Amino acid sequence: MQFREISWQSDEYQQACELRNTILRRPLGMNLLQEDLSGETEYLHFGMFESDRLVACVLAVPLGSGRAKLRQMAVSGECQGQGIGRRLIQSVEDCLVQQGFQVVELDARREAVGFYEKLGYVSQGDEFISVTIPHQRMTKVIAAD
Repeated sequence: MQFREISWQSDEYQQACELRNTILRRPLGMNLLQEDLSGETEYLHFGMFESDRLVACVLAVPLGSGRAKLRQMAVSGECQGQGIGRRLIQSVEDCLVQQGFQVVELDARREAVGFYEKLGYVSQGDEFISVTIPHQRMTKVIAAD
């Protein structure tokens, strides 16, 4: 299993869009591939690969002031429950620290809150609805000032 950064509009980026659509959007009756993704050129894209096949991905959005927001974490169905998501998040955090980020935030789906808590994320505020389902804002300090 190999962690690497993904270039926007690359073949690997297209694989990531397909995976995000399959895992995150289609079950909600939505289609990521019909959305305007041009803003993603400013994001950092990361993935876990088995050979050349993407099995997990996540986006990191730089927010300024040493903060980044993780978005659209997806692990392929056949790879869930194997620790790949945990390894992906830990690798992304290491990469973000190297790039000068100190705090990571994310909006976790209700069923994923426990996963992020095990990785040291802390809930902030009240649950809210996003893309038609309950989410919880969570944060983690990944590096000291």
